[in-house]
Amino acid sequence: MLLLATRLRAAGIKPALFAYCAAFEGWEGCCARLRRFSERCAGDRFVMVGHSLGCVLIRSVAAELERKPRSCFFLAPPSCACIAARKFSSYRWYRLLTGEMGQLLADEEFMRSLPPSDIPTKIYAGNAGPRGRFSLHGLEMNDGVLAVAETRMGTVPMRVVPSIHTFIMNSAWVARDIVEATAP
Repeated sequence: MLLLATRLRAAGIKPALFAYCAAFEGWEGCCARLRRFSERCAGDRFVMVGHSLGCVLIRSVAAELERKPRSCFFLAPPSCACIAARKFSSYRWYRLLTGEMGQLLADEEFMRSLPPSDIPTKIYAGNAGPRGRFSLHGLEMNDGVLAVAETRMGTVPMRVVPSIHTFIMNSAWVARDIVEATAP
């Protein structure tokens, strides 16, 4: 997220970065920390930008915030128990790398329980992942981790960008679009 933060800063937006480690942090504790961080950093006009699991965290806490963000921008957000999490959640290495939060991404009931956003939101989904016989997603457009369809959230506007999951936040196009959408 550092390159995105740099691009936003160059456009006059003052980013505050929230860090977490899914391998070592529990869901409830991380949500509580994000709530406190958001309340402390929230100005009169602030937005929230998340990537992947960060979008799930934002969805979980945004409705409870006293001061709501003006808008949210979700980069490659899992919106359901995605194929990759369901496939790998039983593997020890996945559990070690992603901890409790990775297990929640594989839990359909948990993912359905996330509150819908009442905050204007935009989704960016990547489509540069492999397709074909050896892809988790077959011929479906994907970013290497999530199928584009796994990022959809009802009628929330979505833009598909030529990127893979891990680097979607480095897209200059995504940064420009966020800057344009947040202009006064």
